[in-house]
Amino acid sequence: MTNLHTDQAATGTGDGSRPRAVLPALCVTQITSWGIVYYAFPVLNPEITAATGWSAGATTAAFSAALLVSALAGIRVGRILDHRGPRTVMTAGSVLGVLSLLIVAAAPNLVVFTAGWLLAGIAMATTFYQPAFAALTRWWAPDHIRALTIVTLAGGLASTVFAPLTAALADELSWRATYAVLAGILALITVPAHAFALRAPWPKAPPPPGRAGHHADAVVRSRPFWMLAAALTLSSFAMYAVVVALVPLLLDRGCTTTEAAWALGLGGAGQTLGRILYSTLARRTGATLRTALLIALGGITTAAIALVPGPYALFVALSIAAGAVRGNLTLLQATAITDRWGAAHYGRLSGLLGAPTAGAAALAPFAGAALAAPLGGYPALFLLLAALSLVAAITAFGSTPLRTRRNTARPE
Repeated sequence: MTNLHTDQAATGTGDGSRPRAVLPALCVTQITSWGIVYYAFPVLNPEITAATGWSAGATTAAFSAALLVSALAGIRVGRILDHRGPRTVMTAGSVLGVLSLLIVAAAPNLVVFTAGWLLAGIAMATTFYQPAFAALTRWWAPDHIRALTIVTLAGGLASTVFAPLTAALADELSWRATYAVLAGILALITVPAHAFALRAPWPKAPPPPGRAGHHADAVVRSRPFWMLAAALTLSSFAMYAVVVALVPLLLDRGCTTTEAAWALGLGGAGQTLGRILYSTLARRTGATLRTALLIALGGITTAAIALVPGPYALFVALSIAAGAVRGNLTLLQATAITDRWGAAHYGRLSGLLGAPTAGAAALAPFAGAALAAPLGGYPALFLLLAALSLVAAITAFGSTPLRTRRNTARPE
């Protein structure tokens, strides 16, 4: 019995390798990290621009630059996670997140403000979903989908908790003092949680499935990997452009600002619903079909929003449906590597896969706003984004590894 337990802990299989504190700790730190480092900015940005005179375009560009840095840094972070585990990475990232927000809060000019956000980009790469997913995929295998679902359900509460808290603080304090208080909350919660809850030994990587072609370098050079990356990148661009453009589209359709905001917010509730349903979908569909299906559904909901004239209740229903698809796509990306190539090189491969998708998500708001006018308005933009999703869905059919195709064609 002792030998079995030891073997499970070493290989990352079985309940014996699952430190009990990890999952609840990551749930709390994902809520806190996303809520403070990401969701506080859109709440505070109007006050930042009003108080400093900096343009909204410039401050938003600084924030988007952080997302781009996060995408690029995630490639290196993934390699470190594979070899050393999440404790040092996520603890250092939490400290860096605190420091970056204090720099943002104290910035005397736009250059220092931008520098603070560039530093925050590294903190995002080391504390957001990617390292949390890597930790749960290794410690919870083969039941990692359940753990990933739980932590993303928690992460979905980040805006619910911290957007109102940030607004309440901003009513009483300046934006600089608000960021300082939030940095203190980030330090008190995430630094000790990552330092103490992630102390368990890092399990050995499981062997790659199959006998050949699953070394990380071989996977990265393979056509299925790049087809998957292309599909998810196009889908990510379309998805995040829709999120940002939904409010102006609904305003053009005659909705009030409050109605449009509620429709967008209820789309977030749809994400939670989608994540609850993902494990059932994963049991009943293969990785490639599931990828193409979810991306196509995203395109269908985008086209429907563009084409329907109302009523408002229908807009809300479509926003919830689109949110459910987005929630599923988050978990789809989290499991895309293990579904196809196993968990042996999860950190590195997920970092490489996530870099272009995160870059697309960072650029989508600006690109969408820039395209709306020349296209003739937001409905035309949504139709273009729906077509882009359709291209992504077709591309996804090329993401099946050769080994899987052969096994499907000639079962042994």
